[in-house]
Amino acid sequence: MAAGSKMGDLVSYKNLVHAVAGAAGSSVAITSFYPLDVARTKLQVEDHREAKYSVFVLGDIMNEEGLQGLYRGWFPVVTSVWCSNFVYFYTFNGLKTLAYKGGAKPYPAKDLLLGFIAGVVNVVLTTPLWVANTRLKLQVSKKKIDKREDGHSKVNKTSNPSTTTYKGLLDAMYKIARDEGVRGLWSGTLPSIVLAINPAIQFMVYEAVKRRLQKYADAKELSGFVYFLMGAVAKMIATIMTYPLQIIQSKLRAGHFHQGMIHWLKTTIKNQGWLALYKGLETKLTQTVAMAALMFLTYEKITAFVFRMMRQQFTAKAKVG
Repeated sequence: MAAGSKMGDLVSYKNLVHAVAGAAGSSVAITSFYPLDVARTKLQVEDHREAKYSVFVLGDIMNEEGLQGLYRGWFPVVTSVWCSNFVYFYTFNGLKTLAYKGGAKPYPAKDLLLGFIAGVVNVVLTTPLWVANTRLKLQVSKKKIDKREDGHSKVNKTSNPSTTTYKGLLDAMYKIARDEGVRGLWSGTLPSIVLAINPAIQFMVYEAVKRRLQKYADAKELSGFVYFLMGAVAKMIATIMTYPLQIIQSKLRAGHFHQGMIHWLKTTIKNQGWLALYKGLETKLTQTVAMAALMFLTYEKITAFVFRMMRQQFTAKAKVG
């Protein structure tokens, strides 16, 4: 009976609303700031790139690949973002329902643990999508391949992951599995699991501030600007604390650690210093802070609207009954 009750708490319409709202909010946010995500990935992975700031990287991409380069791989990224955040929001809110059942008092440490567990579930289920997305964003454009083939250096499209041409998300996953084995689809899983602490910190800060402001304002629903600001602050704190791990994660997904992660860390710190571990932070903060703020704003407004409509329908049925 207890097991059935717990399963009912996990599989519920309420959790589904949170999941769909979170996925929708994330999709809106990534679409709005997608060019910055492309620039950030290139800054993290392409060590030879001379431009060090997002505005200059965006200019380079425009010159090298045209406007379409700023939105290369947009559809598979939005698809992956939707799936990833659906899993995360559903798991996180399902775990919250179980943890705080019966009037249990919420507190930050528990939110951190629940957020981390939800992050691990998300990583295990969706890492292949993100490995494929990283390869799609970094692949050599058709224009550059043709140019090299006409010149002195010819691109080998099979021996190097960074020069393989992918036609889409499924094609990328198939070719990665074919060329590198199924394990290649889970490249970067270990740092990604460690990085589950990033959304955990983000949601811990967000939930703590939200509860405090709701109590202060004596209102369950806050203004859109407050949600936007809370999301921005929470993401900024989480990103600064975990950024070096995100650098390692991006390089693993891109297939750049041919001599091992530890070797790369030692070589990078020796040749470029510790600040190299924060390469692209400016772009990452600009992109993710704005994205998180917009995501939480959209998520909160969608859930508030849906639950308000549900209450109205329930009230109307009760009056008829």
